[in-house]
Order: sequence, then structure tokens, then C-alpha cells
Amino acid sequence: MDCPKCKAEMETVNFSGIEVDRCTGCKGIWFDRGEKELMKDAVGSEAIDTQSDSTTEGYEEINCPKCQSKMAVNTKDLGEKHLIYETCMGCGGSFFDPGEFEDFKNDDTWQNAFSQAFGNL
Repeated sequence: MDCPKCKAEMETVNFSGIEVDRCTGCKGIWFDRGEKELMKDAVGSEAIDTQSDSTTEGYEEINCPKCQSKMAVNTKDLGEKHLIYETCMGCGGSFFDPGEFEDFKNDDTWQNAFSQAFGNL
């Protein structure tokens, strides 16, 4: 599979039995449907999000590396409104640029802050 942005080869990364694909060039991460949520809950999984000197900016239209459908480029996470990533409307996969998964995983929404301060009431 090739990266939907820079077209470099993707490598399989296994973390706690969950396999995702990371670009060998730009270091973006591809999550099949449901994988980003599983990885978000896995302790220490932010380690898969390595930094890169390459840029993934400037791509107006990208196609899904799995099903070749045009991907929605402005997917926003409800908990992290500043975080924008790409989602395939065909197969439900998502592509995160370098650093975006760590941001997604370490969200600091008011719900999380409340839970940390007061616990589950």
C-alpha cells in the first residue's frame, strides 16, 4: 500500500495486537475503520506517531490507499475541534499526518478534565 499523500510505501506497525500502516516517507498513519479508537485507548500507543521532516501540507485531493475513493479532507474530531484529518467515505479508514494521532490520543476536552478532577460520579 502507498501513502495517500506522498506516495511512499507504507509499513505495517503492530502495537498490542493492533496493526496500522505508517508511511516510510512522511510518517503519516493510516487507520482502518475502528483502529484509531482502539489505538487511542491503548496505553503508550502514541509511540507509533513518529515525527518527520517532510511535510504533508498542500494536498487538496487524496484518494484512499485501500479502496481508492476520494477522501474527505476536513474531518474534525468532536473532542479536538482544532484537529483535522482525512477520512474515507467508502471504507471508513482515516489518515493522520505526523503528530495528529498523538494529539488525538492526548485530547484534553472538558469532559476528560472533569473526569480527572471529579472522577465518575
